[in-house]
Amino acid sequence: MALDTIAQLSPEETALEILNQLGAIGKWLQAIGIIFLLWLIFQVTNFIINGKRISKLNSIENRLETLDKKLNKLSGTKSSR
Repeated sequence: MALDTIAQLSPEETALEILNQLGAIGKWLQAIGIIFLLWLIFQVTNFIINGKRISKLNSIENRLETLDKKLNKLSGTKSSR
């Protein structure tokens, strides 16, 4: 099928047909590359935001532990942790 079509074409037409096919493949690769790049940017942004959240949660946890120790010291009881 495809070989018959290529065999009927002149060498110039064959070269143009091959270039057209390569151009189509190139456009697909560009689209995939753009999608990958957008995905990568999204992942890096997500990583940074999650790092800030974790840092904030650790800060809150440290303050709660300090507060818990102070309350236990005032009440005279021991922590269950």
